[in-house]
Amino acid sequence: MSDEEHHFESKADAGASKTYPQQAGTIRKNGYIVIKNRPCKVVEVSTSKTGKHGHAKCHFVGIDIFTAKKLEDIVPSSHNCDAPHVNRTDYQLIDISEDGFVSLLTESGNTKDDLRLPTDENLLSQIKDGFAEGKDLVVTVMSAMGEEQICALKDIGPKN
Repeated sequence: MSDEEHHFESKADAGASKTYPQQAGTIRKNGYIVIKNRPCKVVEVSTSKTGKHGHAKCHFVGIDIFTAKKLEDIVPSSHNCDAPHVNRTDYQLIDISEDGFVSLLTESGNTKDDLRLPTDENLLSQIKDGFAEGKDLVVTVMSAMGEEQICALKDIGPKN
């Protein structure tokens, strides 16, 4: 055996899956579900009665959390379906570049420069106007299944 220590630099998570299994019958309104490989927020759930062949079915209507498209799925209530790991993180806005990318300050003091401005017109104008006025803005970034997008904005007062 060798006596030298091995140091591994890890840039990835611990192989954690982008989704986790959840029984269809336990998913409720305002929860999250994967429909057609897209992370969705559930806006409507209806359950049909058990039929001649045994399974009650859950009918899910979800809104894609990144594109806002409406998606539907029907799953037997006893079966598992995928639910996405959804994380929300707050970052302070440092800069907006001309090409539509934002520069954000992470909690560790590093910068994060790989996010685009949101496509939502209302949120986009709030961010641009607030930044132009020199306000201190904190943006909330939602991430799920390897995608990230700015989803909310908080004003923490003027810059000193």
